[in-house]
Amino acid sequence: MMPKIQQFLSRFRSYGQQVRAFVLNLRDIRTLGQLVFLVMVLLVSWSGIKSIQANYDLQKQIGEIKQQNNLKKLENANITLENEYYKSSQYLELTARQNFGLAKPGETVLLVPKSVALANTVATPAVPTETVATQKLPTWQQNFQDWIDYLLHRNSN
Repeated sequence: MMPKIQQFLSRFRSYGQQVRAFVLNLRDIRTLGQLVFLVMVLLVSWSGIKSIQANYDLQKQIGEIKQQNNLKKLENANITLENEYYKSSQYLELTARQNFGLAKPGETVLLVPKSVALANTVATPAVPTETVATQKLPTWQQNFQDWIDYLLHRNSN
């Protein structure tokens, strides 16, 4: 146990001597000037790195804002076209026909009550369950089944 402590103390003394030599070396103006120069270079480098990072972040923000600006321009153009459509005679004619029951000169407007119109409609046929089942097949399987039906002259109607 003792040799380890003595070994540690001897290393500590040698480090202490090296530190003392370094501190004594700082008394020399040339060494102190080099140390100050090294610190200044590190500070300038760190400042440069920080400014480069800030510029990168700002460029990203500028790109995002430009994209948003372009999107807003497209939305505005779309709204402008929509407004022009609403001002057109085509839209006014359709609106007059739908909402007010108006017609062009020479046309006759027939107003049919809703109950009469619904009474004369044809009921849509119910979808057979087989058709629903075949529609759920994968595309390749449906294609294969269609070919078999075609080759065996089966009517799938």
